[in-house]
Amino acid sequence: MFTTEAAFSGFSVDDIEAAEAFYRDILGLTVERTEMRTLMVKLPGGGEHVIYPKPTHVPADFTVLNFAVSDVDRAVTELNDLGVVTKIYADDELSGVRTDERGVAKGFGPDIAWFRDPAGNVLSVIKADR
Repeated sequence: MFTTEAAFSGFSVDDIEAAEAFYRDILGLTVERTEMRTLMVKLPGGGEHVIYPKPTHVPADFTVLNFAVSDVDRAVTELNDLGVVTKIYADDELSGVRTDERGVAKGFGPDIAWFRDPAGNVLSVIKADR
């Protein structure tokens, strides 16, 4: 059996300063710089996520980080008010999932809307199960 002390996920960005500002100032997360020039992002619920600089960064074209929220419409309004674009997919790109004018998909599972960080990585706000 594999034994570990903890686990965390991570992805790359092309501009660590822009990422730090976005995750701290726009998303309101606690962001700490590490000795290795990476960012350790404290996630709601107790998890951590490392963001590391990569000169040859290519944005993930799939969702790399999901934020569970009680009200997706309200979260989208908050993000849009902060300048974050949430309509990033055309309807036909999502295998039949249809989004409204703000990018919220409803009726195909939990309500969800996608947006990008400054490096182009795909993130989402998704209706919490609870």
